[in-house]
Amino acid sequence: MPLIELILIIAIGGLTSWFLYSATQQRQMQMGMKNAFYQLLKEQDSCISLIQLVANARVDPQMAQQYLECQVKMLNAVTEIDEDGNTYYRFPKLRLHPFSVKTPDD
Repeated sequence: MPLIELILIIAIGGLTSWFLYSATQQRQMQMGMKNAFYQLLKEQDSCISLIQLVANARVDPQMAQQYLECQVKMLNAVTEIDEDGNTYYRFPKLRLHPFSVKTPDD
């Protein structure tokens, strides 16, 4: 009986460790994709393609597609297709309120 309990405890510990590791990896990929997304918004004048997000975040294209589709809906982006047939998503431009910009005199 003690051997079965020991095996069960080891199995539960192993599964718990694997779950925690997997959750951490997923969180890191999400954070990397979020960082890449906002960097691209800034660098690409609010116009992003799926391949740009995949390349910058270095994630699976399906994961990036889901993330991008979610951002498109939440931020009311417009889909654009260039003359080569490439799809881009144009997000609203970030404009700072004039009163929020600090001057050296502040």
